[in-house]
Amino acid sequence: MEQFDAIVVGGGLAGAAAAYRMAKEGVKVLLVERGSYGGAKNMTGGRIYTHSLEELIPDFRKTAPLERKVTKERISILEGGKATTVEYEAEPAQPKDESYVVLRGVFDKWLVEQAEKAGAVVVNRIQVTDLLMEGGKVVGIRCGKDTLRADVVVLADGVNSLLAERAGLRAPITAAEVAVGAKEVYSFNKGVLEERLGLDGNDGLSWLFMGDITHGLMGGGFIYTNKNSLSIGVVVGLEHIGESDATIEDMMNEFMAYPTVARLLKGGKLLERSGHMVPEAGYKMVTTLSGDGFIIVGDAAGFCINMGYTVRGMDFAIASGMYAADAIIKAKRLGDYSAGALRYYDIMIEDSFVGKDLKTYRHFPEFLNNPRIFQKYPGMVNGIMSDVFTVNGDGAKPLVPKLLKRATGVGLVNLAMDALKGGRAL
Repeated sequence: MEQFDAIVVGGGLAGAAAAYRMAKEGVKVLLVERGSYGGAKNMTGGRIYTHSLEELIPDFRKTAPLERKVTKERISILEGGKATTVEYEAEPAQPKDESYVVLRGVFDKWLVEQAEKAGAVVVNRIQVTDLLMEGGKVVGIRCGKDTLRADVVVLADGVNSLLAERAGLRAPITAAEVAVGAKEVYSFNKGVLEERLGLDGNDGLSWLFMGDITHGLMGGGFIYTNKNSLSIGVVVGLEHIGESDATIEDMMNEFMAYPTVARLLKGGKLLERSGHMVPEAGYKMVTTLSGDGFIIVGDAAGFCINMGYTVRGMDFAIASGMYAADAIIKAKRLGDYSAGALRYYDIMIEDSFVGKDLKTYRHFPEFLNNPRIFQKYPGMVNGIMSDVFTVNGDGAKPLVPKLLKRATGVGLVNLAMDALKGGRAL
């Protein structure tokens, strides 16, 4: 039976990054992917902050399948067919500040190909059913009746990492820790997106939404601009989804029917439709990261931040894959794959931007789990905008009493409390 130094389970960003870095350093690594290619089953994403990718592959811009560089940010608050939108536009000041829109199926496949070119063995269409354990140590993987052995296994099998759960290596995820998402991609004739969104050349847009499209539940919508298509979707926290009379499909349809969105989608051709589960709990979701013969990376480890105005996970995934590779390279040099040796990975995570950012914003998921944010504030904000901009000849009324009336609809004490909690969470 062939013995590998490392087996990586999962061909997403974290797994591919780990395999690439290890292969570059001469580690005998096998990457196993259950889809027909890396990224075949990945519908998440849209936007990648490329600072960690630049560390992994400095010249990635020459060959990576990047759709558009994000130069426009929009946030819209929706209620009753109305929308209040904030826009920020700027060219990133330096390369490490850049972010790009990507199509994960295409991008992940490219990154797996880089790992294969570096020397990793890649096997697709293989379902890993269990981890191979001996004396409490992970020594390989089981694929049905077949087994493959390695000194260490990297678990990069996504947010619902059943392999780690079944082996008792991490606690089962709960509904409060994840969200369910639906996404569609629409294509347009060349030049349509530039005209409708005011984009130049390869410039791109990241557009996030919140409001009544989620029927009062924690969540929101997103739009990302690809070269000649749009990625559009809705994400809703799984914990309370049964409390609404609307399904995720209903919410998606209502989102696309919103006047602000419907005008943008007019004439678009549906290319794909998909659904997925994503981590939402941030720092509090992170439990076990490593142990005897194993390391957990990316979504499987819970590395994700949703802050309402930005969503991050891809930069964490690539960085965690790199740190896992570095820990394994060191373990191989020492000939020690024990829990103590592999804890070097945990230390690197804690000392890096991954651990620091997750810890900094650890209270934000709890702050967002506030019904007023999604049930009361969208109406208040759009009501204020209506009061400010409506002129109808009925005679002007002082603006301050109008604003106070809108605020009392939420409750002045509630406003003060939520502002304080939000400030602390940030």
